Amino acid sequence: MAASPGEAAPLSNDISTENRTGGLRANVLGGFDTIIMALAGSAPAYSLASTTALLAGAAGLVGPAALLWCAIPMLGIAWAFNYLGRLDVNAGASYSWVGRALHPSLGFLAGWSLVVSATIFMVAGSLPAGNYTLSLFGSSLANNTWAEIGVGAVAFLIMALLVLIGIRITSHAQWIMTGIEVAILVVFGIAALIHGGHAAVFSWSWLWGFGHFGGVKGFAAAALVAAFYFWGWDVTANLSEETSNSKRNSGFGGLVGVIGVFALFEVVTIAVNLIVSQNDLANANAAPVLTTLGNTVWPGAGGKIMVLAVVLSTIATLETTLIQVSRSLFAMGRDKTIPAIFGKSHSRWQTPWFAIGVVVVVSLALFVSSNELGSVKNIMTDAINAIGLQIAVYYALAGFAVVVAYRKLVFKSFSNAIFVGIWPLAGAIFMGFLFIENCMTLGGTTIAIGLGALALGLIPMAWYWAKGSDYYRAGTVRLDATSSDEVDALYGESTLTSATAGSGDTLATDI
Repeated sequence: MAASPGEAAPLSNDISTENRTGGLRANVLGGFDTIIMALAGSAPAYSLASTTALLAGAAGLVGPAALLWCAIPMLGIAWAFNYLGRLDVNAGASYSWVGRALHPSLGFLAGWSLVVSATIFMVAGSLPAGNYTLSLFGSSLANNTWAEIGVGAVAFLIMALLVLIGIRITSHAQWIMTGIEVAILVVFGIAALIHGGHAAVFSWSWLWGFGHFGGVKGFAAAALVAAFYFWGWDVTANLSEETSNSKRNSGFGGLVGVIGVFALFEVVTIAVNLIVSQNDLANANAAPVLTTLGNTVWPGAGGKIMVLAVVLSTIATLETTLIQVSRSLFAMGRDKTIPAIFGKSHSRWQTPWFAIGVVVVVSLALFVSSNELGSVKNIMTDAINAIGLQIAVYYALAGFAVVVAYRKLVFKSFSNAIFVGIWPLAGAIFMGFLFIENCMTLGGTTIAIGLGALALGLIPMAWYWAKGSDYYRAGTVRLDATSSDEVDALYGESTLTSATAGSGDTLATDI
């Protein structure tokens, strides 16, 4: 509808590619796509296959409780992403939000945390794909690190090609892979609970036995592993510039994703407790845990079906992780906080081709060098804990950022106080606790990987700050939801976007 005389014509909620994205393809994903992407990002089958033994080592039989106690603050972070995404549609997500709500240097740290955690994950994510695929041909191959690295690298390259070709084909591939994966986990998880086992007798303390972690240090170690289980749902935020009605769909997809994977994690982890002994979980030469669960439900065929679920899940989460890191690098390059070429997209496929290429090259180098770290089990343990530290950083910063951005609205209603204030703030404090407590207890290799990779980010930060990047200027438009009777920012009805607002304009977040 035409604007009345003297009024500016409102802009669409979905911003044109030319004006907003600098080359990313707009309006490709819908609401259902974001849910699928969030589920694929958390990768339930992969997370269970790669991390169950590590969680059992940290929490024993109360692994389900660790997942529950981590899910509650994780939902607070998901609410933070939901409301921050309504203020600022940006492929950089937490990089942009934290930078505009708190401080540009903290925003860069948030973005860099995602970049390094995702890059390390390329190794941690590809190894289980190799392990489970090779387990179909014999246990000796499955325990060969070089063979796992080779098979994992091939799977990674196939996935990278799909991501390069475009988000549309990637989303369609995710429908198939994630749909099959979730269906397998639901069927086999419930069947395993019905079948039961002789490894342990179910106890309600598995679900909320806080006193069984062995103190604060034990709880922090278990919760850090649990945080890794959930990580990845926030890919929906990095896809916001490519999502229709993004101010609603991106955040909603993340919330549903967290709830959905939590249910899957609980069902399968309880089933594993019943069927697989703690000694077998600790045995590096034992059969993969999901293979054992599958064969218990359906001897012979069940194990192979679970292998299929893990392989599909791994490829799916490698896709979403590469999407996250490439979009984050794209946003940083666009803001010239790293070389500007990272902010360029392919002329035909409209994907960040240079960012994707760099991550692929670095990841392949890490595949080769990871063999020097020892066994696959050691590699996975160090990588998962290091990633846990890094994701705790940017999740915590996002939780604080939403409280600051909505500070004028947080006490306007009870729901605002809970979903924009208390819950995200509690999530941020929890993530900060995990980071600090585990920094004092984890081994030297994990700390070197986790904090060393973060410290590398100080180099581009100092360089581009000194060069006068606009991102670091004091006059950068702040992220601020201003009070009003009708809070447009909460419902995505704003008529101006932060990208188009000039120095004298009203922000999308201003009412």
